[in-house]
Amino acid sequence: MCLIHNTEPIRVGVLADEPLRLEGLASIFDDSSGEGCPRFSPIFGKMEELLCDLRLAYLVLGLNFSTGGVKILESIHRRRPDIRLIVIGPERNDRQIMKLILAGVRAYLDLKTDPRVVREAVEVVISGSIWAPRRLLSQLVDQLLEVSDTSLTHGPPHLTDRERQVLALILTARSNREIARKLGIEERTVQAHVGRLMRKTGADNRTDLFMRASKHALLKNAAILERRQGERRQSSRS
Repeated sequence: MCLIHNTEPIRVGVLADEPLRLEGLASIFDDSSGEGCPRFSPIFGKMEELLCDLRLAYLVLGLNFSTGGVKILESIHRRRPDIRLIVIGPERNDRQIMKLILAGVRAYLDLKTDPRVVREAVEVVISGSIWAPRRLLSQLVDQLLEVSDTSLTHGPPHLTDRERQVLALILTARSNREIARKLGIEERTVQAHVGRLMRKTGADNRTDLFMRASKHALLKNAAILERRQGERRQSSRS
């Protein structure tokens, strides 16, 4: 299923630490996109060339972590903190993947992943989301809740109760339709709440909202509210 409607090809940098891996990454872009799907323009080159190309907002990386892959990620993040990374590497456990996402990686897939799934992950990242199992996103929220409020230089923006509810569900990877069904409201009402959340936090998209929420400790408010509502629902059933 395609998530983006775009008439212009989207430039995506492609980098790998081995020639065979680079050849495999190139196959991601072989399939012609269907109607309404994004068209990609893969850009191949050395790391220095790709990082100097400010027109690139997305970078697909094929890495062997035994040959300094983590250091490569850290170097890229220092040079281009704005670039969105889709990493393909050895199979890793949830804790390792979560650390990578917290460090700025928007998607992590293992080397055995089908190219069509990798392409779908690229589309999800370009749409402004994070590619990860839902169970992992839930753990990620818990990790971000541990951020200390004393490290904040600015207070969190004021959110209404409904905005907190919507934010809590966004952070568990729910779509607007799922949020509307869970809260018993119209999907267009959810869209309006999401728009207000973005304006209040200065976010450009859902992923940006996610990151800004963690910095402003909005997650704590959202999670507390969600837990309280769960407790009230539990009490009403008993």
